[in-house]
Amino acid sequence: MARRQTGEDTTDRATELSAEQQFLRLMSHEMRTPLNGVIGMLGLLQRTRLDGAQRAYLDSARTSAEHLLGLVNDLLDYARLEAGRLEFDAVPVCLESLVRGVAELLSPKAHDKGLEIAWSVAADAPDMLADEGRLRQVLFNLAGNAVKFTETGGVRISVERVNGAARRPKLAFIVDDTGPGVPPEARERIFEEFGHVDASDAGRFGGAGLGLAVVRKLAAAMGGKVSVGDRPDGPGARFRFEAAFPVAPGAVRDASLAGQSVEVISPDPFVVAAARAQIEASGGRIARGAPVVLVDHAARAPDCGLAAAPAGRRAIVLLRPSERDLIARYRSAGFHGYLIKPLRRASLAERVLAAAGALRSESPGAPPPPPPDDDRVMAGRFSGTRVLLVEDNPVGALLASTLLKREGCAVETAASGHEALEAMRRARYDLVFMDMRMPGMDGPTAARQLRARGDSTPIVALTANAFAEDRKACLEAGMDDHLVKPLELAALRLALTRWTNREVRAKVAAG
Repeated sequence: MARRQTGEDTTDRATELSAEQQFLRLMSHEMRTPLNGVIGMLGLLQRTRLDGAQRAYLDSARTSAEHLLGLVNDLLDYARLEAGRLEFDAVPVCLESLVRGVAELLSPKAHDKGLEIAWSVAADAPDMLADEGRLRQVLFNLAGNAVKFTETGGVRISVERVNGAARRPKLAFIVDDTGPGVPPEARERIFEEFGHVDASDAGRFGGAGLGLAVVRKLAAAMGGKVSVGDRPDGPGARFRFEAAFPVAPGAVRDASLAGQSVEVISPDPFVVAAARAQIEASGGRIARGAPVVLVDHAARAPDCGLAAAPAGRRAIVLLRPSERDLIARYRSAGFHGYLIKPLRRASLAERVLAAAGALRSESPGAPPPPPPDDDRVMAGRFSGTRVLLVEDNPVGALLASTLLKREGCAVETAASGHEALEAMRRARYDLVFMDMRMPGMDGPTAARQLRARGDSTPIVALTANAFAEDRKACLEAGMDDHLVKPLELAALRLALTRWTNREVRAKVAAG
């Protein structure tokens, strides 16, 4: 019998949806929490001394656990999208921070496969107002998919301005890869529920085929569209998400490399293209024989330990984080500095200016100090940082405290919001990591009470949920940031850098 659309029916439907949302949130927490613990502890075990067979068993167990977590994430996200309860929270989004964060979170997995991963944002692509969490989800799904299906070569994430009005330009978020590509007959199917290029993909690569279906629904909800085609300049696929966004107020990038010319030497076209785009976005230009040259360590000749520095020019070597031990050797070989891949535009501009300044300098006296080291190559850089970890789950607490201690932090723990309040009455901390869901007093309630009594210690929320409303709830409670479990070392380091560096904290607060 057809249901009549009465006022009472509408109320019942709203209640039903609300109950559905509550159920999804509960299941998200209850299913992700133990899986996060399994993945996290396997990650810690990977860093211990194991024989070959033990490492193979462990790698297989972690791959299976990550596959299961990905399936849970896709199913829960898809169910929420099907419920039609999407809400978007438009805030100023720094495009470079967004794309850089996605690339750096995926870089360990890409580098483990021998792949390069690079990113860039075009100079004319402005920062905009958007739901940062949902936009990150789209990019992470597209780029993560590219890393998964690519066996050799690399992945590049780029943002370009395609057209649109001055106040509401249309942006294209592009993910290129050197994988097998997607045949024309499968290009619509892969965006459907449980869709794959062919039936064997589910078994070979894992996944239920829901990730791209979620991307398409999110793209449509943002007024955009997502598509896939051949990569125009070589084998592989190009995924493209286009949508129009309002320009964020005061969105201006620096042009610190104005008047500077740089050459890039790398065997990887994605590294070259991304470096070119970042140099041009900083006001510089690419030129053969330029006085400053970026030399990829991967460009070294066979059987040579180091790449050669071009004579008569200032050279900067490009390294992966795992190649950090080569920094001192390259300096001894005459290189002026280093950059870590995937490249960061601000660091690139800083090191190019330092090299160009040293090249031109003829005045006597001490040379200017070198740029600071990249945080991705500095071990124990947070030595002495006092951290309060508030986590009721013993496995989660052990994982987080172990990672923090390996970064040099002095860690104290609390198992509830009440214990956190008492700990912060007794002592002062540089940073608090606080679980959102705890029995008795949850994280947001504890944060509100801390802020009410005038405590301004930075608080980073920890949650097993990847829902945008969790981030909104933590910010409304007075927390400063949000990390999703299982904790990734790159994301943890980024949070430590952001909230223990007073200058950076001031910039984030002002923004």
